[in-house]
Amino acid sequence: MQKSHISMIVMTILTACSGDEKNKSPYQWGAADAPIAEKKAHERTIHGDTVVDNYYWMIDYFKKGPDSTKVIDYLNAENAYLDTVMAGTKDFQDKLFEEMKARIKEKDESVPYFKNGYYYYTRTEEGKQYYKYCRKKGSLTAEEEILLDVDKMAEGHPYFSATGFSVSPDNKLLAFGIDTVSRREYIIHIKNLETGAVYEEEIKGTTGGVAWANDNKTFFYTSKNPVTLLTEKIKRHELGTDVAGDKVVYEELDKSNYIGVGRAKSGKFIYIYSGATTSSETRFIDADRPMDAFKVFQARMKDVLYDVTALEDRFLIVTNKDALNFKLMECPLDRTDIANWKEVIPHRQDVLLEGVDEFKDFLVVSERKNGLTQLNIRNLKSGDAHYLDFGEAAYTAYTQANMEYNTDVVRYGYTSLTTPPSTFDYHMDDKKKTLLKQQEVLGGYEPKDYVTERLYATAEDGVQIPISLVYKKGFEKNGKAPLLLYGYGSYGASMDPTFSNTRLSLLNRGFVFAIAHIRGGQEMGRQWYEDGKMMKKKNTFTDFITCGKYLIEKQYTSKEHLYAQGGSAGGLLMGAVMNMAPDLWKGIIAQVPFVDVVNTMLDETIPLTTNEFDEWGNPKNKDAYFYMKSYSPYENIEAKAYPNVLVTTGLHDSQVQYFEPAKWVAKLRATKTDKNILLLKTDMDFGHGGASGRFDYLKDIALNYAFLFALEGIVE
Repeated sequence: MQKSHISMIVMTILTACSGDEKNKSPYQWGAADAPIAEKKAHERTIHGDTVVDNYYWMIDYFKKGPDSTKVIDYLNAENAYLDTVMAGTKDFQDKLFEEMKARIKEKDESVPYFKNGYYYYTRTEEGKQYYKYCRKKGSLTAEEEILLDVDKMAEGHPYFSATGFSVSPDNKLLAFGIDTVSRREYIIHIKNLETGAVYEEEIKGTTGGVAWANDNKTFFYTSKNPVTLLTEKIKRHELGTDVAGDKVVYEELDKSNYIGVGRAKSGKFIYIYSGATTSSETRFIDADRPMDAFKVFQARMKDVLYDVTALEDRFLIVTNKDALNFKLMECPLDRTDIANWKEVIPHRQDVLLEGVDEFKDFLVVSERKNGLTQLNIRNLKSGDAHYLDFGEAAYTAYTQANMEYNTDVVRYGYTSLTTPPSTFDYHMDDKKKTLLKQQEVLGGYEPKDYVTERLYATAEDGVQIPISLVYKKGFEKNGKAPLLLYGYGSYGASMDPTFSNTRLSLLNRGFVFAIAHIRGGQEMGRQWYEDGKMMKKKNTFTDFITCGKYLIEKQYTSKEHLYAQGGSAGGLLMGAVMNMAPDLWKGIIAQVPFVDVVNTMLDETIPLTTNEFDEWGNPKNKDAYFYMKSYSPYENIEAKAYPNVLVTTGLHDSQVQYFEPAKWVAKLRATKTDKNILLLKTDMDFGHGGASGRFDYLKDIALNYAFLFALEGIVE
């Protein structure tokens, strides 16, 4: 690190806390010089408003600007600072890593699924980071065929991701995508499963998946813009032809839309889907006729989403047309415009219809009521319908890999805060269910040793905000227990209560874990999402603060022991609640946080920015700009005391660019008035999702937990 690039100040850190002595952690943090980033004024003027951004230069790494070397120097300096400050936790982190790893069954196998004459599954081996992708023909006793040895493929790569496994209809070819950079740009490869040869032709800059036509030589794929990483074109490729000549069969001109291509379960159709958060459009062709032009199913309509599913004799459509919580419609195969749609399941005020899984004689409808998932089984012949009974007050249920169309068995997953992920087969005819597998937790785990609760906090406007929480038996509500509150609250993504074997390391040391089901998600229906986006985004933040205050009021914890965690858009949540209620939290973990909202949304060259306009607004609009500016964490840093903070990011992150958390930390460190811990960890090899190996990611969790434990004075 060159001193001309980053000035240094001496900051001897004795404890994690400010305030009076009785609240200080006994853990001694390492004394270190905190890196203070250089300031270089950059003015942003829009709508008559001028803002000086002293850390704008940090954007330069991917732009290869004059400060690109300084960026790396600064990130390395922050990493070195973290290593020194947390040096005393190194042995504890190692212990946590080994403890969490020991709960994982290293030699394991997924539940096989049946498709087109073969059973497909993955299996893992002792000490290996990845897996083998395998199949057996006709019977589980047949000879194993290893389609891809991902363990071997990943050798020599700090990051490795294989995705989009798609076998041709004749079972002879496998298409798959590979990413070794962690920016979600996949190279598609084709493997001949009869000879084992991988074809020379490669298709770069894709999402990794393909949709095969029924001729077994033609497939369609999604092509990304190399700069913005937007999914902007669907192309057609014929095996043995030059990739450069692949025909564009669809190009999306609306930069706020995501697009993709897929194959109907029945094998009859190829779909192209284009959608944003408020409207969508589908095109389709007969999978037997790949050279045909794609037909529009129904032209996109303002504020209307729809999703198409093919049965043998008709299409089903899940749509929010005149139905906030969505409804199910149907239409003939040859007359698909909205004039021919007929209602199958009407709109319900108290039930969100999330999707359907189709079978020859049955339909499984995924729904959400009172914040909980439910599965509705409908017999297409008799018209009878019933719901699965899960037997717990708070849980998560979801359909899994249901690849076969001609079957009366639906596979579903089930979990809760105390129930490990479980896979069931449910016979829709005789209503019998079979547990195929439950995630094994090695070292001993008894669900009865833990307690879950469902609470409701009252928001400022009277709305009831659900909270799911779990703790180990013996916990006392006296305000003395540490509590980690997790939240997300964006894109209509519901944060359902699920099991985590790594979380046991928290619970077993006295932590309570809670999920705040705040607005911006979709737990309580579509309106829950609508009330936490765009010009109502602040509801997300005030809801989370309300949940924190409620947990203190009910003595599950206290300000001296309350922690918060969120990632990506949940990192935005962390930054916002830090600014709005800084004294409520003892510590904050912000993972890959989206914290520089205004600057990112103004820069359409940044990957995925234009896709986000329907979520946050377009700051080129004056009202959207000033509202966004009023909550953006980076814009609202003030000279005041903040809680202890650990921030993590990845240099190659394509979802939230590294410079957002880097700028945020630099400005926080230069502005805040406290002496609390502020740390930035940048993974120089990975991106948004962190490490790719099935054990390496545990090191990140160990770091997060060690940070929390150190603040609590827990060192073993």
